[in-house]
Parts: sequence; C-alpha cells; structure tokens
Amino acid sequence: MAEATPALRKPVFTKVNELRPGTNGHSLNVKVVSTKMVMQRGGGGGGRPSGPQARQMRIAECLVGDETGIIIFTARNDQVDLMKEGKVVTLRNAKIDMYKGSMRLAVDRWGRVEVAEEPTDMTVKEDNNLSLIEYELVNVEA
Repeated sequence: MAEATPALRKPVFTKVNELRPGTNGHSLNVKVVSTKMVMQRGGGGGGRPSGPQARQMRIAECLVGDETGIIIFTARNDQVDLMKEGKVVTLRNAKIDMYKGSMRLAVDRWGRVEVAEEPTDMTVKEDNNLSLIEYELVNVEA
C-alpha cells in the first residue's frame, strides 16, 4: 500500500508594506539595498569556553525592500554572506522582531535565506521605510 505524502503548500509571498509587529511565518522576495556589519566576534581562543558559544558570531543590518517599501533585516552568521548589495533574496519563514520600538525583519533557525534563482529586476520603493516607524507597547486591560 502506497503511503500518502502530504501535499506541499505553495508559499504565499508577503509584500514589505504588509508586515506588522509581532507577526511571523512570512515569505518575501526582497532586494538588498545596503549592508552594514554591526557585530563580528571571532570564535575560539582567548580563554573562552569551547562548544557552541565559541563559534564565530556575525550580525549585519541590511536594508532590504521591494516595490512597496523597505525594512531593516538582521542577518546572522552565514546569512551575512548572502546579503550582497543589489542581490534579490528570498526570505522564508521570516519574523518581525521589535528593537527599540521599531520593526526588524529576521530569519531564525526555522527559516531560510536564499539568493533568488532567476535574476529579477526589482525596483525598491525607498521612501517607505517601515523600520523608521516607532511603535509603542500598549497594555490592554481586560
């Protein structure tokens, strides 16, 4: 008897201007506008403990966007190498992190960052930066 394999769902791609605080599971095609390394810590040596904490750690803030707007994407470790200016990347299972009241796009270990297969010419709307919008945490009384 043949086992039924669950059908894979086609990803629904989100546009940058549809991103909201506290959401996750986004798939986006975005163009890298700029990349800035914000932290680089080498692994090993210096009396540091061995194990997973001794690995090299790199974090870069990358301005990414599409035809609806731009947002800061926090690239970590191997993701940094993929975030080259002018490249179009596909972010899968991305989430919105809040940093000092503004949105940051991130992909953790449950998601993927891939350089788009077919070269796509994407025009980025740079005058709609979602990371410049400041949100305020509001406690709603029940």
